[in-house]
Amino acid sequence: MSETIKNVPINTELLTSDFYYDLPKELIAQTPSEKRDLSRLMVMDRKSGELEHRHFCDIIDYLNAGDVLVLNRSKVMPARLIGRRDTGAAVEVLLLRRLEDDRWEVIVRPGRKCRPSDKIIFGNGELCAVINEIKEDGNRILTFTAENGKTDDEIHRLGEMPLPPYITSRAFDRERYQTVYAKEEGSAAAPTAGLHFTDELLKKIAAKGVKIVTVLLHVGLGTFRPVKEREIQSHTMHSEWFSVDEEAADSINNRKGKLIAVGTTSCRVLESVSDENGKIRAGDGETAIYIYPGYKFKAIDGLITNFHLPESTLIMLVSAFSSRENILAAYKEAVKKKYRFFSFGDAMFIR
Repeated sequence: MSETIKNVPINTELLTSDFYYDLPKELIAQTPSEKRDLSRLMVMDRKSGELEHRHFCDIIDYLNAGDVLVLNRSKVMPARLIGRRDTGAAVEVLLLRRLEDDRWEVIVRPGRKCRPSDKIIFGNGELCAVINEIKEDGNRILTFTAENGKTDDEIHRLGEMPLPPYITSRAFDRERYQTVYAKEEGSAAAPTAGLHFTDELLKKIAAKGVKIVTVLLHVGLGTFRPVKEREIQSHTMHSEWFSVDEEAADSINNRKGKLIAVGTTSCRVLESVSDENGKIRAGDGETAIYIYPGYKFKAIDGLITNFHLPESTLIMLVSAFSSRENILAAYKEAVKKKYRFFSFGDAMFIR
């Protein structure tokens, strides 16, 4: 049964500026590590803030038989399309999510002159789109058509991987911006905590008696949009599509050990479908859950994640799982020890 998970605001006096930290530009990773699981791993005790410094392949040392490891199987779309208006002006279209058939919600840049009924042409005209409406948040609804009738094929042929703006390098295999277990296409950005896993590492983890299950959350850009409000509780999250099947829910509910979420996306799914006792229910729908300090976690016992942007909803989420003071201290240490930050950066295990 499809459902919509609404956010419940939590009263707090924390400001967005309380989640700022200084990050030297050279620590923003521009390319993936040479081997996925050889990226560095900072392990943090969520209560004491105590830190250990390892490599990601060592994550297996912190997982035990009976634990359940939850991955997000969403796959990144070739969601960035470069087109032109009838005037010849260049337009960038970023696909956010399919609404139905060939109708999509998108971001258009520059958007100021792109109005309803305007036409955008891609390639040599093999693919076109008409703007149907402008939403309150500035996103557009487009309907695509293709000369050959195969709209999805043309989007895949002409589309590019939508890398975050802080990644300016293109000197890497684009498959490195997909997890090795990505299955269902629909994300506008990668669930990057999962980029560190290899097939071999996952097999070793499973052989240790850890149950590996997948959930689905198609990552939109709302998660990464800057928080512009002064007070963090005033920020509104955009909703994202999720799905949890019965098999995954049963494995989680019947586990003997801990529940470890790989990435903030898996975390948000699990917390969205958990009751107050931590029991997971199967289902699908939209979630706009916004997790920041003051939130009481119901489901997860551990979180594998990357290092996140200052003043972002993601650093707020990890601060909620530990504490703002512990996270900022850990990030300060990561800067000191020259960890690599953001999508292609190093990992953190908060346990």
